Amino acid sequence: MNMYELLEKNVKRNPKTVFLVRENVTFEEMPELVKKRATTLKKFGIKNGDVVGLLSHNLPQFPITLFAIWYLGGTVLLLDTNLTSAEYENMTKITGCKFVCAEKSFFYDTKTFKFFDIETEDKDTDKTLKPYPLKDSDIATMSFTSGSTGTPKVVPLTHFNLVSCSDNLEYLNQWLKPGEMFYAFLPLYHVFGFAVGFLAPLHFGMGILLQSTINPNAIMADFAQYKPQVIPAVPKLWEIFRKKIIDGVKAKKKWWLVSFIMNNQKWLRMIGLGKLVDKVLNQIRSVFGGRARLLVAGGAATKPEVEKFYTQLGMAFVQGYGMTETVGPICCSRPLKKRVPYAFGAPMGDTVCEIRNKDEDGIGMLWVRGNQILCGYLNNDAANKDSFDKNGFFCTGDLVSMDKNGELHFAGRKKQVIVLDSGKNVYPDELEGLFIEIPGVKSVAIFEHEINGKTVAYGVFSVEPEMTMEKLAKEIAEKNKKVASYKWVTHFAMTTDDLPVTSTQKIKHHVVRQWLIDGKYTNKHE
Repeated sequence: MNMYELLEKNVKRNPKTVFLVRENVTFEEMPELVKKRATTLKKFGIKNGDVVGLLSHNLPQFPITLFAIWYLGGTVLLLDTNLTSAEYENMTKITGCKFVCAEKSFFYDTKTFKFFDIETEDKDTDKTLKPYPLKDSDIATMSFTSGSTGTPKVVPLTHFNLVSCSDNLEYLNQWLKPGEMFYAFLPLYHVFGFAVGFLAPLHFGMGILLQSTINPNAIMADFAQYKPQVIPAVPKLWEIFRKKIIDGVKAKKKWWLVSFIMNNQKWLRMIGLGKLVDKVLNQIRSVFGGRARLLVAGGAATKPEVEKFYTQLGMAFVQGYGMTETVGPICCSRPLKKRVPYAFGAPMGDTVCEIRNKDEDGIGMLWVRGNQILCGYLNNDAANKDSFDKNGFFCTGDLVSMDKNGELHFAGRKKQVIVLDSGKNVYPDELEGLFIEIPGVKSVAIFEHEINGKTVAYGVFSVEPEMTMEKLAKEIAEKNKKVASYKWVTHFAMTTDDLPVTSTQKIKHHVVRQWLIDGKYTNKHE
């Protein structure tokens, strides 16, 4: 089955179910919208075999255009809306992309590809146009997973990978029901948003309420009006929501009562005060519209106190783990049972996990195999050789352990990928390659660090004696302009000493970071 056939399956199974909630578009109405868009794109010049970029926030035209590209037999290049034109140029050149469907605000002068306004009104339908007979082995999407400059890793995912991920989400069938609603404000171009805000609704025949902003007022207004049953978000947002709820209750001087009821609700129900418990908890749950049953977190670890808060409110809270290479979640926690803090769950569906080369604490490298996992990076033999074994297992690069419940725990990254509080990834290799070009910089180490409670990409620069902090700051600011703002290095230290290296002359990032913590680097820009 390919992805368009998955849509057709829902048309037969759930014809009257609303798929695009805000626009009130049912599953049976989707094929006509897709065919109209495919007709327009065909006139624009798109045909089978083309790689077509998709650069948009969560507009209704996003899923419609996505299906239309597949309808024509194309491959979708999912583009992050936070990048620069230089990054888009490089990404489209690497993948051979000649067309980009984008919001008008992203247009710029380029000779690499042609822009198509994704919000164009589709007027005609070519009645003779039929869906291209894509095989499940054909590439459905491409994404960049190690930065967009230098020599990045490009992840091609087949229709088989995507449909397999959809099938593996059956793991959540006790909480996801046909006809109910997903709140989709996580960007669909990101694998987490794509899996939980697009593939999951398709699998279960559910509606998606698309939101293109993360403005809290707009989100709260949606909760009140539409009352979604399933809400995915990154852990940082769950922390923010929790704080706002607690601060609001404290402002009314009722937190002592609410916290007492949340912590003692089982006992209170036993003595006949269940109505009081329900009244208090329902008032708080009304913040999310009153019908939210399942909250989903991914992209980073969730603090135990945050998960506990929402489960005490009577909502199931799921923590997932996955990567772009795995089409999102391959492990998922099971709510409503006693869990070890920070566990991100057990393997889903046909996914097999192995922890190799464990140390004395049971921590080792996580290798995975399954139908939703990519078969190999695009035109990158070296990366494929490092990432796959002869039995088809893929090395995640993550160090994990397993608890008594069979759930995995994250212990660190073999390659120092920086995960920001937003869940976005920053790749040190990409930034180091950028900053080493600065005249007077001998070497540089970029790593994850915490400044005032916030995770940032921090840099330590080894420089020539004539370099000044003022000059270095100016050069770094110029280099930052070449990448998306969330990747910017604004906190750094400068030293004329050499950075510690291994016998193969690789920088020891963990040593540099420890020296920073120990106060060895005093010439700092923070």
